Amino acid sequence: MKHLRIKITGRVQGVSFRYTTKVVADQMGVRGIIKNEKDGSVYIEAEGDDTLLEVFLEWCNEGPDRAIIEKVETEPAELKNYRNFEIIKKQR
Repeated sequence: MKHLRIKITGRVQGVSFRYTTKVVADQMGVRGIIKNEKDGSVYIEAEGDDTLLEVFLEWCNEGPDRAIIEKVETEPAELKNYRNFEIIKKQR
């Protein structure tokens, strides 16, 4: 099992990016979280085995139809043992 922090920039908010990513993650068995950031990017924490995360990252580089991906940054981090993949709504 591996944990990745992923930051995706481009036109990634207002294009169903979080929802579509959750559907893809659930289908693949990737666990973690996804949320919109104030700077207009999307932040993901994803956990799974190497092969799963590789395929998941390929999807992140494509995104949903209306998204325009400019950059995908990743860094490994410590496992948090997520149980599922969750969309984090805006904190007020």
